[in-house]
Order: sequence, then C-alpha cells, then structure tokens
Amino acid sequence: MKRIYMTVDDHLTEINTLEKGCWVHLHNPTREEIDGLNARFKLDPTYLQAALDEEESARIERDGNQMLIIVDIPYMEADGNGYAYSTIPMGIVMVDEVIITVSTRESTIITDFTEERIRGFWTFKRTRFLLQLLYRNASRFLNYLKQIEKASGFVQEKLQSTMRNQELLQMMKLEKSLVFFNTSLKSNEMVLEKLLRMDLLRRYPEDSDLLEDVIIENKQAMEMCSIYRDITSGTMDAFASIISNNLNTVMKILTSFTVVLAIPTIFASLWGMNVGVPFQQNPFGFWIVLGISALASVAVFLILWKKKMF
Repeated sequence: MKRIYMTVDDHLTEINTLEKGCWVHLHNPTREEIDGLNARFKLDPTYLQAALDEEESARIERDGNQMLIIVDIPYMEADGNGYAYSTIPMGIVMVDEVIITVSTRESTIITDFTEERIRGFWTFKRTRFLLQLLYRNASRFLNYLKQIEKASGFVQEKLQSTMRNQELLQMMKLEKSLVFFNTSLKSNEMVLEKLLRMDLLRRYPEDSDLLEDVIIENKQAMEMCSIYRDITSGTMDAFASIISNNLNTVMKILTSFTVVLAIPTIFASLWGMNVGVPFQQNPFGFWIVLGISALASVAVFLILWKKKMF
C-alpha cells in the first residue's frame, strides 16, 4: 500500500500526487507500486526491494543524488498467552527532495508520524525527518526492552511456584527476542556512525545535536539489552537448576514412601504362603503379624526421617 504525505501549514496532510517535499510510505507494497516509483525517480531497482527482505542487514548505500538507508526496527505480535518481539528492516530512500520509507509490516514508529505525535516534524526537511525517524526507532527499542523486562519479572514469579516447562519456554522466547534486539541495535549503530562521518550533516549543522541524541539513545538501548539478556540467561539457568532440584526432592520422597509401604507387603507375602508359618494356629495371629509389620514400617520411617529423606 502506498500513501503520500506532505506538511501543509504545519500539519501533515495526505495527498494523492507526488510533489516536491513530500513523504511516500510503502507498507508491504505491490510490484506495480515499486515499479512506478522506480520509473518516476529513476531509482536503483534494488533500493525499495531490499527493505522487503526480512533478512536484509542494516546499511547505507549512496549513488549520486540517491541514498538508501536500511535500519532494523522492532515489532511486537501476539504469541499464545504472551507477546513475541523481533525486528524487521525498514528502508529509507532520499531522492529528488522526496523521502520514501518502505517496510513489510505496519510500525508504531510510522504511525507516530502519521498521527502527528512528533513535534517539529516537516516532510520537506528530509535530513531532520530522517534523524527523527532514527531517534523514534531507538526510543521504540527502549520501550520494548522495558516491556520485555516486565514480562520476564512476571514469568519469574510464576517459576517460583511451578515445575512446568511452559514458563521456561516463555523465558526462552524473551531471551531470543533480546538476542534479536542486540544484533539489530549493533547494526543500527554502524549506520549511525557512518551517517556521522558523511557530509550530509555538514550542510545542516543544527541537526548534528539530534544525531548525537540518536547515537546516545541507541547506545543506551544496547546497554539495556545486554543487561537484560545477561539477567534473563542467568535466571533461566538458576530456575532450571531449581526445577531439577525440586524434581529430585519429589523423587526422593516418593522413593522413601515406596520403601516404607513395601514392608507390609513383604510381611503379607510371607504369611500369605500356603505353608506353615508362625502364629498360624494363634487366634490373634493376624493382629500380631499386622502389629509387627506396622512397627517395622514405623522404624524404617524414623530411620529415613533422621536421614532427611522426607
């Protein structure tokens, strides 16, 4: 789907035609929409297509007045009883005083701009718009990292009172999300460092501070991601050991009960044989044998109790 926006009287307005200073957003575009933009701006045919490949890595390419910037953006989707977090590439193409963004999924980063939640945003200020996109992207990583940390704490509380694998699987999904985030943030950092060295900002010195803020925000997200990943990994190892220890305790108790309950069975088996046995002619023989087996069971129970088998 293709949508075209332009700032008119300090308000974002959706328009139907391509004009100087507009912003074109492509969400999971069709082949016709891509070919139309390639023909209109004489774009490298690989530019728009690159962002549609979910395995594409973050990078910058420049060819004359055309520049492609690919960054990884986070997204969240429902997964069973919780949420799964991952990243996808988003392409940003700057050409002929027009900026084009393209991604395979709807992103809250884009909706923040289309719903005018960003202050000081104008479509015709392409460099500023680019940096605002990158800053919003880094902030979104931080927001999702905080959500992952809260979800991890909730799962940890459940793990303290359960021996099921479901909670461990949820922790594994969160750890996997953190790995994706950490890899994407490192790739985005390389893009930001390359932007810092380009002459793009030399023409607009007022945007240098914003780029520095983007770099700081991205580094903060990287540090948080690394900390949360270490905590999650250590927590999983600790709880896996706890669950294993709880299972060993249960098996030890069950084994002890089996030993205690096996003693009356032994007495019943011996006195139940079709041969002569003690107390066979005694009218109280059954109760005597029952008492002996009970005393033997109690004795074994006390021995196991002293050895902390219960």
